[in-house]
Amino acid sequence: MDKNWNQNSWREKKGIQMPVYADLKVLEDTIHELATMPPLVTSWEIEKLRDKFSLAEKGKVFVLQGGDCAESFSECTSDFIVNKLKVLLQMSLVLSVGLKKPIVRIGRMAGQYAKPRSADTETRDGVTLPSYRGDIINGIEFTEKARQPDPVLMLRGYEKAALVMNFVRALTEGGFADLHHPENWNIDFVKGSPMSREYERILATAQNSLQFFETITQEARSMHRVSFFSSHEGLHLPYEAAQTRFLKHRNYWYNLSTHFPWIGFRTTNLDEAHIEYFRGIRNPVGVKVGTSTDPDKLKALIETLNPDNQSGRLVFIARFGADQVETGLPALIQTVKDLGANVTWITDPMHGNTETSSNGYKTRSFDKISKEIQLSLQIHQDLGSHLGGVHLELSGDNVTECIGGASGISEADLSKAYKTQVDPRLNYEQSIEIAMMISNNFNLNHGLSDIQS
Repeated sequence: MDKNWNQNSWREKKGIQMPVYADLKVLEDTIHELATMPPLVTSWEIEKLRDKFSLAEKGKVFVLQGGDCAESFSECTSDFIVNKLKVLLQMSLVLSVGLKKPIVRIGRMAGQYAKPRSADTETRDGVTLPSYRGDIINGIEFTEKARQPDPVLMLRGYEKAALVMNFVRALTEGGFADLHHPENWNIDFVKGSPMSREYERILATAQNSLQFFETITQEARSMHRVSFFSSHEGLHLPYEAAQTRFLKHRNYWYNLSTHFPWIGFRTTNLDEAHIEYFRGIRNPVGVKVGTSTDPDKLKALIETLNPDNQSGRLVFIARFGADQVETGLPALIQTVKDLGANVTWITDPMHGNTETSSNGYKTRSFDKISKEIQLSLQIHQDLGSHLGGVHLELSGDNVTECIGGASGISEADLSKAYKTQVDPRLNYEQSIEIAMMISNNFNLNHGLSDIQS
């Protein structure tokens, strides 16, 4: 533990991608109240996830991280939460059967309420207002009142995150994820999906394997509970710091708002506030890297965020784009290998493949998303490295935000169900198709799958 660090030492550094609040007293009162609230996760859960990432470094498990680009307070409902969980459970089943290894499930949920923006302001019809930065900071409505940063929204964000975490825990620990009852995971609107028949075949394979195990051992396999972890971008440092606690029994600082916070692509400058905050917490830490990350910067990130080279601590989330990954990723992988650094590699095939359609929609191509994953798998394999997971923006709803996939969503279809507040997400069919593609392209020379993981 660095004795020169505490949960507020980041305040001495330059902070970017954070709002300016008009009333500093209300801000400090809100932070004080938030700091008295019970934690949303426990240190035991965080340490368990560190162990999982340590296994992912070695290629013994695969991480599936997925969820909304930006959660909204209005979607903190049972239907939205259940549908996201259903998609992640079905994807993890497909991946477990295909990769023949345990799957670590991490949701971009219960805290993904802040988003970085490329500009501080937005102009419509000659009117300029602050940009929408997520429900924890301001409102999406284009009005002077809604767009003013409001510190009290941090309390609303905490409350919504607590509700989501409580419901997810109840589902994953109460039998919802039990492979003996996969009917719990059915999503009605996709019964006619081109993916349905293949998914049913994979499900039958898994259930037959489970039945065989139970028959020869004469004991029922406990599938009642599964592990599920939360994650979000640790962008809004006043919120993150308020939920950061020093635990005497462990002698470490923990961010107890989530299991796995990550540093966004825009906030990785070594001398700024986000790196200062993240270097002191015990949680596993993700860092988005991409086209502007050279080997020297990667080395500095490793030395700053994981100076003791602890296994399970540091996760690099690579986001290059299908057209850039072959030129950018190999040098970073080689840098890690040359340093002998303990790093988990995850691919984010979403953000580097964002484009604008001819009819004006922000979208992503399924083919490019798929291509970046396949190229990343091949690059890691060629360099003797392990791709430890995938990071996806997805929805359990019947959205039309990314073009392509088995159902053939075109640019003309985008307007049918374009619901995202910020970035386009894969829908259910596209998400399952991605899981099947990964399974078909992965190196399968591993042992038998532990379906429960």
